[in-house]
Amino acid sequence: MKPVGFTREDFDVFAIPGLEPRMEALKERVRPKLEAIGEAVVPFLSSRLGEPVYAHVAKHARRTVHPPDDTWVAWATNKRGYKSHPHFQVGLWQTHLFIVFALIYESPDKGAFARNLKEQLQEIWPSIPDHFILSDDHTKPGAVRKGALTPDQMKQRLDRLENVKKAEFLCGIHLDRNDPVVGNPDRLLNTIEETFNKLLPLYRLAAEVRI
Repeated sequence: MKPVGFTREDFDVFAIPGLEPRMEALKERVRPKLEAIGEAVVPFLSSRLGEPVYAHVAKHARRTVHPPDDTWVAWATNKRGYKSHPHFQVGLWQTHLFIVFALIYESPDKGAFARNLKEQLQEIWPSIPDHFILSDDHTKPGAVRKGALTPDQMKQRLDRLENVKKAEFLCGIHLDRNDPVVGNPDRLLNTIEETFNKLLPLYRLAAEVRI
């Protein structure tokens, strides 16, 4: 399936009350688009990383009461799953689309990544654009702009990533739901690939930890 853009109706899925109705709408409207994006980006990431990459679309299978407030497709070099591995994500909240590199709480390598990034911050961090965002919790839509953080604040975030079990590291961009790029499949795919290209130094640093 060729990638298509996201519409207002896709974002409005997250306003549907109730687990079953919202999940039904997600499966019908949003998941096929995430699957198409997942397939389209696999060759790009595989060539950049030099090894096979697999797309994993969120199924929200463990939910029994509360409907999901966001959904996504993730890419990792592990065929079985992505949560314990460094990975890339594209997904939707009701307000925006996100394109990020992520190390979430299941990763056993967060501490080593945090220490290595602190040591190499002056080499790696300037290559990340100032308008990119940082989040330390993938379950919340908010984030802080990289350019708004002082060096001390960045070090504090990395200290927390190293020492707090639930702390996470997500870095990338947010696109407002009304951004023209979101609804244009070609521009969206280009933006995803350009963003992942800029995030490769972070991914490689995380991947080195696992070797």
